[in-house]
Amino acid sequence: MDIISLIIQAISGAVGGNVAGAAMKENSLGTVGNSIAGILGGGLGGTLLHTVMGSAAAGGGGMDLTSILSNVAGGGVGGAILMAIIGIIKNKMAAK
Repeated sequence: MDIISLIIQAISGAVGGNVAGAAMKENSLGTVGNSIAGILGGGLGGTLLHTVMGSAAAGGGGMDLTSILSNVAGGGVGGAILMAIIGIIKNKMAAK
């Protein structure tokens, strides 16, 4: 994994976090919160996808279309999932 892959995952994670925040308004953390959670989740999700799928997820380490799409997918999904988890935990803690 190189720095370009990590940047792609972070950007797609931020987008995924904001899309999830827009879809789940009650769990939204605001634009900045959604972006931060998405960036962290994007990096973690992309790294996890790369670890589980091996070089097939990263296209062998090159910057071909398969590699870019897998980084976008892993980052976006990871960002959305982490934002949703943090949003749910925040709401549960605020309800007490």
